[in-house]
Amino acid sequence: MGLLCAACASLAVWIWLTFAQGMFWRTDVRLPPRSAPDRWPSVAIVVPARDEAGVLPCSLPSLIAQDYPGEAEVILVDDGSTDGTGELALRLAREHPGLPLTLTSPGEPEPGWTGKLWALRHGIALARTAHATEPEYLLLTDADIAHEPDSLRELVAAATTAELDLVSQMARLRAVSPWERLVVPAFVYFFAQLYPFRRINRPTGRTAAAAGGCVLLRTEAAVRAGVPDAIRHAVIDDVSLARAVRRSGGRIWLGLAERVDSVRPYPALGDLWRMVSRSAYAQLRHQPLLLAGTVAGLVLVYLVPPAALLVGLATGRAATAWAGGLAWLLMAGTYLPMLRYYRQPSALAPLLPLTALLYLLMTVDSAVQHYRGRGAAWKGRTYARPSDA
Repeated sequence: MGLLCAACASLAVWIWLTFAQGMFWRTDVRLPPRSAPDRWPSVAIVVPARDEAGVLPCSLPSLIAQDYPGEAEVILVDDGSTDGTGELALRLAREHPGLPLTLTSPGEPEPGWTGKLWALRHGIALARTAHATEPEYLLLTDADIAHEPDSLRELVAAATTAELDLVSQMARLRAVSPWERLVVPAFVYFFAQLYPFRRINRPTGRTAAAAGGCVLLRTEAAVRAGVPDAIRHAVIDDVSLARAVRRSGGRIWLGLAERVDSVRPYPALGDLWRMVSRSAYAQLRHQPLLLAGTVAGLVLVYLVPPAALLVGLATGRAATAWAGGLAWLLMAGTYLPMLRYYRQPSALAPLLPLTALLYLLMTVDSAVQHYRGRGAAWKGRTYARPSDA
């Protein structure tokens, strides 16, 4: 009886998720309709980089080669790299003529700042003071993100046409290795489930999020929202940035990218594990009760359906098997569009419970590492929770 009740509860949740959670599973949220502005505004592309020599050859030339009709420049902020990131960036700029590149380094972050936001603060300040007039827009993009030549042009056209203060695209992550294929599409699926794009994009909506790999931000909106200073301690900086802009009255938009790709490889499970676990507990605001609720929710929503179907079939409990099977079917069906977006086989859809189990374990490990003093660690830095910073 207990498993039947859990299976029915899971089915009810999946019916609600499918039809009442902002159609989160649809993957057709792309850049809104746009047209070329009468005058192309000036843009500064700010790229924080820490030990990124392995990916820069695939990403930085794509920024330098942007086919943008207006004034634009690239500012790469070398955040204490030890692998020659800065020297490589200058060499790539010499080898790939295009937008001018400025290399700068802010030194170690001050107390209370995460490394990325400290680098962004330095890069934005430089962009605003290096010329007689400050840039009208800032493109904040990660060092592992490659852009097609028209990426900046399309982002600016979308922002100016729809009068948006923040336009963000979730870059298509690499999904080549077996572990990437199993884990990466689900990462974006879970993100969209938590932050449905359609709700984010409503002018009067309360939900706010962005994808930190590609954010076009109006400089005036950044000043009004007080970013990045206002979010200087945020480990999950993209969501915090979007919330700050929305709170200050800005209009935001988030969707899936078509011509913006992450080139960072995650060939082994350990690589993906570190990517998720470094910030999972921070997403739960380091609250044990939220962690317990998340674990219970993942078990109910993702693990109960296959268990109910298999146990129901094995014991002849038809109602349990039907409830679990229907919930599993809705789960797999809503996952299919994301698999197609990532050009992955549909056969991976029924494996979503396995992937959810991995995310559950990664989240628990994130909490364990936090209490061991190694939480939110990235590239040699460990960040305390904001109250301890």
